[in-house]
Amino acid sequence: MKNKDFWNGKNVLVTGADGFIGSWVAKTLIEKDANVITIVRDIKKKNNIDILNIKNNIDIILGDIVNYDNCGRTINEYNIDTVFHIAAQAIVGPANKSPLSTFESNIKGTWNILEACRLNGNVKRIVVASSDKAYGQQKNLPYTEESPLLGYYPYDASKACADILARCYFKTYSIPLAITRNANTYGPADMNFSRIIPDTIKSVIEGKQPVIRSDGSLERDYMFIKDAVSSYLTLAENLHRKEIIGQAFNFGSEEKISVLDLFKKILKIMGKEDVKPKILGQAKNEIDRQYLSIEKAKKLLNWTPKHNIDEGLRETLDWYRAYLKN
Repeated sequence: MKNKDFWNGKNVLVTGADGFIGSWVAKTLIEKDANVITIVRDIKKKNNIDILNIKNNIDIILGDIVNYDNCGRTINEYNIDTVFHIAAQAIVGPANKSPLSTFESNIKGTWNILEACRLNGNVKRIVVASSDKAYGQQKNLPYTEESPLLGYYPYDASKACADILARCYFKTYSIPLAITRNANTYGPADMNFSRIIPDTIKSVIEGKQPVIRSDGSLERDYMFIKDAVSSYLTLAENLHRKEIIGQAFNFGSEEKISVLDLFKKILKIMGKEDVKPKILGQAKNEIDRQYLSIEKAKKLLNWTPKHNIDEGLRETLDWYRAYLKN
């Protein structure tokens, strides 16, 4: 949609706005003059709302999406027009160690948001964040939206369940939603330093030996954060179309790369090619190869990523250098 004023004055709930992707979605909506609301359980020291400097431009509700009353009250009292449901326990390691809290956040939190929207009846568009991890291990690559959801490990299974719940609410109650299945997302202000890109950059800047937790052979599709934000907003702006509503869409970079090759690329951009990683080979419950077909998004949404991996990594590196310096 080309209407530059589309978001002006809209009341938008962004769950997970204190996290990496949610904060960038919230920031972009604020810049487009939307009224942004979020539900936050804990105010952490390293909070992306503060890091991206949007605290004074967002309504923060202290609560928890696991609590249905918090979801219903927020959607009703703030007259929510649009929901981006992005909140999730998104790190594989903690998901493996604590599956119940991951299931509660990622599955129960999703049905609470969907039920609150159903009962409200006035929400015009809902974008539910699933993940490429919902597909699990597949023989045929790249994943298409027709690939079965085979998430077997805790995080993967939780996203597959959230995905199925969203489609259930569309099929049964016709609520206006669509689903994103996004590739691994990276970029400025990702404070989860267990992830390969921010961890490698931080380690090298601080003069420490970087660590690769897997054996380095895992292949992934890495999408820059600004392209991820574009995917969410583009999908929401098209939810009035009958061929879009109720659908799931893959969004990615179309650039698959192994963890080790990604590491080498980061080091090359940093001018530190002589640095060697400590390869632990300890990653468990990880899928060997994951990358996405985005043909459906290209065809129906006219969406393509605008940043290749080198461009995205350079902008990411510049941000961390400035952030860690301060």
